[in-house]
Amino acid sequence: MHNLKHPRAIDRRTFLRLTAGAGAGVALAACGGGGSAPVPGGGEQEGAAVASGGEYSGPAVELAFWNGFTGADGPVMGDLVDQFNSEHDNIAVAQNTQQWADFYASVPTAVTSGNGPDVAIMHIDQLATNAARKVIIPLDPIAEGLGMEAASFPEEVWNGGIYNDQRFGLPLDIHPLGFYYNKDLMEQAGLDPDSPPQDMDSYMAALEAFKSEDIRGMWVSPFLFTGGLSFEALVWQFGGQLFSEDGMTATFNEQPGVDALTWMRSLVEDGHSPANVDQDADHIAFQNGENAFHWNGIWQAAAYRDTDGLNWGVAPLPQIGSQKAAWAGSHNFVITSQADENQQQAAGTFISWIIDHSLDWAAAGQVPANQEVREDPEFEELEVQSTLAEQLDYVQFPPSIPGIGGVIDPVMVQGYQVAILGRKEPQKALDDAANQANQLLEENRSQYGGG
Repeated sequence: MHNLKHPRAIDRRTFLRLTAGAGAGVALAACGGGGSAPVPGGGEQEGAAVASGGEYSGPAVELAFWNGFTGADGPVMGDLVDQFNSEHDNIAVAQNTQQWADFYASVPTAVTSGNGPDVAIMHIDQLATNAARKVIIPLDPIAEGLGMEAASFPEEVWNGGIYNDQRFGLPLDIHPLGFYYNKDLMEQAGLDPDSPPQDMDSYMAALEAFKSEDIRGMWVSPFLFTGGLSFEALVWQFGGQLFSEDGMTATFNEQPGVDALTWMRSLVEDGHSPANVDQDADHIAFQNGENAFHWNGIWQAAAYRDTDGLNWGVAPLPQIGSQKAAWAGSHNFVITSQADENQQQAAGTFISWIIDHSLDWAAAGQVPANQEVREDPEFEELEVQSTLAEQLDYVQFPPSIPGIGGVIDPVMVQGYQVAILGRKEPQKALDDAANQANQLLEENRSQYGGG
């Protein structure tokens, strides 16, 4: 198939470091990052960004822009920054790129000392943590001044930037899970290679067809990548949530979670997946033509395109449960508490410009968050991105709770893992994990002051 217009892949190990950084929120707070304890949440955050009317017209300013785009996506953002600088004589943006885990570890201390970023990219599940620690500031005046509103973005990603009733992130993109399928193996099993299954019955029928050809159709990873992300998607598909709306209680052990995990474990028990799949083995097997169906992120599309002899396609995740749902991540722009008023206004201009030019960013393997950009005919030419954008009405993100990354991984993921490996029954595995998660959620409320 015709895939990425420009090959700008994000490899899984880069993305794994991303998630490790997200999960480090609690540890960072416990270590006293920034030289001070986390500031209790609650009430309105002081130091909200000043309003920006779009084009910055103040005195010349420099903006330190930090992100973790160390993969092939880095040069794409670098080109955008260079173009922005060439068009703005009074704003000079300097990009600093580092591994995501290093980024999240260093930003709080750097901002406290005044040597950090003025504007940065953070993942949607890191916003609450950094807002609670007052590393980043509310952006409601910026969003209002720029005319950014809910109608221009998918509801989940727009709402995901809010913590304590204030906006801390402006969404650049969405990177969802997708359903990759091997067309040659489908033909071998007597299936239509141009009609990947999209519901439970046809999906299971396809797996049985593969099995009759001695093909293990869907390898189930016991690790966060990709099994844990698939489990999260399935919890939502079966009608559940990972946590209560107030963020005080783990709910992934309720019946939807048990149903999701039971189905995934059945794929191993029924021979559709090998047992004890190693890290990345499902991805490698798909590249080698051994794994017919594979759930992975949009960031892997370029790797499959560049694999010689691999005849593949991509589709939205099939609906296994009672409703459609898909796991997704999102890069959000933030402004830090070290930025002065002129830098805040200039940062608003920069953020707005990059979001308006996010069609170029889409070539890095992302789905632009801005609806107007996605409606550009050129976006439709990016087949993988436009196909997986069909899921935007039902993508899901973790709740906006400080330290949530460290509750999902490793706590929830370990519960998922022991069940996939057959060491505990799904209900027992999830109950044990939920008990640990609830303790950690309580510790986080104490650490971050609620919210």
